[in-house]
Amino acid sequence: MKIALIDSGIGLLAAAAAVRRLRPDADLILASDPDGMPWGPRPPHDLRQRVLATALAAVALEPHALVIACNTATVHALADVKAALEPVIPVTGTVPAVKTAAATGGPIAIWATPATTGSSYQNQLIGRHAAAVSVTQIACPGLADAVQQADPGAISEAVADAARRTPIGVTDVVLGCTHYELVASTIRSALSRPFLREPVLRGSAEAVAAQALRRVSATGTARRGTASLRVLLSGREATLPDAARHYEAGRRLLSAAAVA
Repeated sequence: MKIALIDSGIGLLAAAAAVRRLRPDADLILASDPDGMPWGPRPPHDLRQRVLATALAAVALEPHALVIACNTATVHALADVKAALEPVIPVTGTVPAVKTAAATGGPIAIWATPATTGSSYQNQLIGRHAAAVSVTQIACPGLADAVQQADPGAISEAVADAARRTPIGVTDVVLGCTHYELVASTIRSALSRPFLREPVLRGSAEAVAAQALRRVSATGTARRGTASLRVLLSGREATLPDAARHYEAGRRLLSAAAVA
């Protein structure tokens, strides 16, 4: 089985590690776009072009399925990528776990990039799945960039700032950017309050990985792989950026590839 994952940067590591946990034998293709990152501030047409180009570069290596491991790319380019690849290659996008969090009864908070916070897309998700609970949207300026650069000081500062603005008593915190899942332990510590129940962090990686694997199984084309790891940076064969080694997900992927 061969699964491709795309993102502008290393946010795809969490979903890739989840795929590897569920299917240790799966070959992985990790395609990011350092030449065009970050995708979020780009005009929608330009963003769609960058996402599609990254997807097509990954597809040239003949995966059985493709995961858009980025919330922003999913919002703007999922339809374009599906139109280009399906039904031959099933495509799975990434959606913040608002529905899952809201099902607990709330109140909940959603941590996301400034561009996503308050957007029509996020507001529609809240209206569709969380209208009956209290929702606080928390913009996290600089956090995705800090994670991408593996800058511990900047990560701590951005997380602490977002935690201060998160209401005490929320039951669940939705991580609305895939980069944030890489620093979940730091976020969890920042949200910890004496004598209060620690909020549950709701990422998307596990659900996205499971959905992608289900769709591959449905095609009947999967084969057993050798747990290889191939990396594309803006279409160029490469290795994982050094920043990936700072995160458990990245180290796990590199270790598994080395054993294979």
